[in-house]
Amino acid sequence: MSVRIPASRRWFDHFRVSRARREAIRTTLWIVPSVMVVLVGLLFLATYGLDRLAANNTVHLPGFITSGSPDDAREILIAIAAAVITVAGVVFSITILVLQLASQQFGPHMLRNFIRDLGTQFSLGAFVATFVYSVLALGSVESAPASDFVPHVSVTVALVLTLVDLGILIYFIHHVATSIQLTSVVSGIAGDFRSTLANLQADMTTSAPRYAAEPDPSEIGENVLAVGAPVFAHSSGFIQSVGHRHLMDIAVSSDSVIRLIRRPGHFVLEGEPVAFVVPTHAARAVSESFNRANIVGPNRTLTQDLGFAVDQLVEVAIRALSPAVNDTFTALNCIDWLGDCLCHAAVSRLPDGIHRDPSGHLRIIEPVITLGRLVKGATDKIRQAGSGMPAVFIRQLENFSKLLRVVPSQEFRDLIEVHARRILIAADETVRDESDRADVHAAFEAMMSRVG
Repeated sequence: MSVRIPASRRWFDHFRVSRARREAIRTTLWIVPSVMVVLVGLLFLATYGLDRLAANNTVHLPGFITSGSPDDAREILIAIAAAVITVAGVVFSITILVLQLASQQFGPHMLRNFIRDLGTQFSLGAFVATFVYSVLALGSVESAPASDFVPHVSVTVALVLTLVDLGILIYFIHHVATSIQLTSVVSGIAGDFRSTLANLQADMTTSAPRYAAEPDPSEIGENVLAVGAPVFAHSSGFIQSVGHRHLMDIAVSSDSVIRLIRRPGHFVLEGEPVAFVVPTHAARAVSESFNRANIVGPNRTLTQDLGFAVDQLVEVAIRALSPAVNDTFTALNCIDWLGDCLCHAAVSRLPDGIHRDPSGHLRIIEPVITLGRLVKGATDKIRQAGSGMPAVFIRQLENFSKLLRVVPSQEFRDLIEVHARRILIAADETVRDESDRADVHAAFEAMMSRVG
C-alpha cells in the first residue's frame, strides 16, 4: 500500500540539512571564521553608514566616540591590524601544535574531535574578523584638500573589537590547556556517545506503530534478502550516515521494502551490495537515491555510529598500555568511562533497525549495533593489550559488576559472565605474582555474586 507524502513536507525536506551534513560542516576550521568575517563585513557597512551620516551632520555622535585627524585614524587602524594578524598567526600555530599532539598521544581518530571544537573555531574567527574589519575601516579613511573623512565610529568599534580579542586570547589559552588534558578528552568522548545515542533514540520515536496484519520483521527481512534485487555502493569508504528520511520517501513512493546489510561504521567497497529491495523493479530508483541518502567518507564519525565512540576510548587505552607509553592510569580512566558508556546503553533503548511509514507499514530494515557488540568492543582489545596487568583486569571486572546492576536480561548476564571468565583465564596465564592473581579472582567472585 503506497502512502502519499505531503507536498509541504517534500518542500521542507528539500531545504532541510541533515544531522550528518551539519556534522560535516562543523568538522571544518573555516566555516565559523568565514561566517564571522561576513558578519563583521555587515557590521562595517553599518558603522560606515553612521560615519557618513555624522560627516553630513545628519546625526550627532556621543562623546566617547574617538576623534582625530585622518593620519591618527590610520595609525590606530594599522596598529590594530598588525597586532591582530600577528596574534592570529600565533593562534593558528598553537592550533596546529595541538592537532599534532592529539595525533601522537590519542591517535589519528581524535583529530576530528579537536577540529570540530567550536571554541577553537570561534577564537580563530574572532581574530581574522577583527583584522578584516580594521582593513576595511582603514580603506575608508579619506584625505583630500577639500575635505577629510574620518570614520570615527568605525575606529571606535575597531578598538572595542581589539579589547574583545584580548579576552578571547585569554580564553583560547585556557581552552587549549584544558582540552588537551586526557580527562577532558576521554570524558568528551563519553559525552559524544550519550549525544549520539540520544539522537538515535529521537529518530526511533518518529516511527509509526506496527501495522496490525504485518508479518514478523525478521521474516520480512529474510524474504527481502532471498528474493530482493541488490543495491550496490557507489563509492568506497565508511558509511558515515544513513538518510532514513530520504530512503523512507523513496520506499513509500515505490511501495517497496529496503533491507540494508551495512550500518554506519562499516566499510564498503565500490560495487559491493549494501542493500536489497523488494519488489525488484524498485531497485533502480532506490539505487539512484541511495548515494544521496547515505554519506560515505574516508573516516568514521559519531553521527550514527555508537561503536566509534567505544573504539576511540579503546584506542586511547591501548596506546596507554603500549610499552612505549606504559601509562596504566590512563588506561584505567578509559575503562571507567567505557563502563559509563555501557551502563548508559544498558538502561537506554537501543535502535531496533525497524522503520515504518506513517501508516505503520514496514519500509526499512537495517542492521544495528547491539549491547553485546558494544561490550565485546569495549573489552576484548583492552584485555589483550593489558596482558600481565592485574589492575586492568580488576577494573574491567569492576565495570562488569556495575553493568550487572542495571542489566535485567539473564541472557545478557550470561554474556557478561563469558567475558569475565576470559579475563580470569588471561589473568591466570599472564599475571606472574600469586597475590595479584588472587586479587583478580576476588574481583571475579565479587562480580559473580551479582550474576545469579
